Amino acid sequence: MLNSSTNRIALYVSAFIIISLVIFAIVRDNSKPVTLNEATVMLENHTVKSVIVTKEYVFLKTKENLFKIASSQVTPKMFVDYKVEIGNESNIILYILYLVLFLGLGSLLFREWQKRSGFSINSSGISKSSSDGVSLDSATPIASIKSDVSFSDIGGISDVKIELEEIIDFMKNPKRYKNFGARMPRGVLLVGPPGVGKTMIAKAVAHEAEVPFYYQSGASFVQIYVGMGAKRVHELFNAAKKNAPSIIFIDEIDAVGKKRGGERNDEREATLNQLLTEMDGFEGSSGVIVVAATNKIEVLDSALLRAGRFDRRVFVELPTKRERESILLKYIDKVPHKLDVKVVANMTVGFNGASLAALVNEAALLSLRQNDFQVTIEHFHQVKDKVMFGKKKLQMLNDQQKEFRISYQAGKVIIATYFDLPFEKLMLSNEKLTPATDDPFIKQELESRIKMLLAGMVACEIKYNEHASSAKNDLAEAKQLVKNMCEDYGMCSSLLPKEEEQEVIMKRLYGECKTLLERLIRAVDSVESVLFERESITKDEVKKYINEVL
Repeated sequence: MLNSSTNRIALYVSAFIIISLVIFAIVRDNSKPVTLNEATVMLENHTVKSVIVTKEYVFLKTKENLFKIASSQVTPKMFVDYKVEIGNESNIILYILYLVLFLGLGSLLFREWQKRSGFSINSSGISKSSSDGVSLDSATPIASIKSDVSFSDIGGISDVKIELEEIIDFMKNPKRYKNFGARMPRGVLLVGPPGVGKTMIAKAVAHEAEVPFYYQSGASFVQIYVGMGAKRVHELFNAAKKNAPSIIFIDEIDAVGKKRGGERNDEREATLNQLLTEMDGFEGSSGVIVVAATNKIEVLDSALLRAGRFDRRVFVELPTKRERESILLKYIDKVPHKLDVKVVANMTVGFNGASLAALVNEAALLSLRQNDFQVTIEHFHQVKDKVMFGKKKLQMLNDQQKEFRISYQAGKVIIATYFDLPFEKLMLSNEKLTPATDDPFIKQELESRIKMLLAGMVACEIKYNEHASSAKNDLAEAKQLVKNMCEDYGMCSSLLPKEEEQEVIMKRLYGECKTLLERLIRAVDSVESVLFERESITKDEVKKYINEVL
């Protein structure tokens, strides 16, 4: 199919050819030359109906033909019995050129007005365009994409893979399931936090099934003008049905599939209704599966989640330690390295697949920057915080501020090591020591984390009898954890907590942390010495100092 630019060029060429032919037909001289004797005979026999005189020729028009003779060969006496007409001496070609120029200029002015006013003429009539020049009557054509991602390219999804392989087999061998009386699921909903690889999983399903893959984000359906989102949904499903078997993947479906409530949003509701209708309208033999992804299943409309639309839900969680090893192996094999992947997996608690990919890439870039031949565990230690929390400009600390900072960090790292919280190395500039995760914690684990958050303040209070304002973030997180323990987790003296319960827990944990640090004060001093010298310390080194005291 020709694109709009080619069509426009073909139209202009055709118009030029037609105009040229018209001009040629008009200006072509079709008169026959005659001699003076032949002209005299015609005039005497009165076969000439009219005489037209121009500067160069005299034209004799009979009933059937037009003849011409040079003006220099005739005399006025020959036309005594005729009324002589004077021919127009202006060049007819010039008038035609003026006409063509006028029409061309008018066409250009009309097209400029179209662009400025936002109107366009197409096969379906006159349509209004949006302010950015995109026609509201016809969005970007929907086309399938070729997926080059396979399951072998994705690590740590063994459980998810088992769930989806059945769908792949269904698309490859539909008769096997039909003969058994089973039908293909109409929809698969991938649920999980950002960065766990939901989009890659959908692409892998399309690649393994060897079918067309139609990708759309939920936000692409939400338009300003009512009806355009619904039309887009209809076009998407029509394209998929024409190329069945196929897979439609709608990323971030919560953008269009939120619960319908009292808040008025006609366009989003119209789009959602169209999506529900299209999924209901599948015939058993349509061969189209809708795969959608979301990290907010709780906000989706109940009609979208019922059986018959999204028949299967697959939960894609943050990778476990073994799954992190598998994911890291996929990425680290591409760079020269000298390290144990298990160590990197152990230090990346709470990382998703995207974060692990970024971690390997940052470590490789750092290795190149330092002109090292291989990526080592030290490179990972240096870039881990950058990937987790982002790169921040280091504060310029005076001597007193640095002493407070060293004591603060020493207290935290001693408690974190004592309770074996997940970390591998502490940098003096670290904002956070261990990542916060959504894993189900028992009471003891939560209390250990709160003690670690309070340990910096406790260490400063022991040594200086005061602490700095930099404890703000750790204190806020500690307060939130205590609040969750009382109000959400039922981990206080009763399931219905008293008002002063949070204060009681905070004071108890602060006191226990202070008692522990006072008992390990020699280990704190040793850690402070290391931090003062090189501004970093590993977990293994801290363990050694704690063991010397205990």
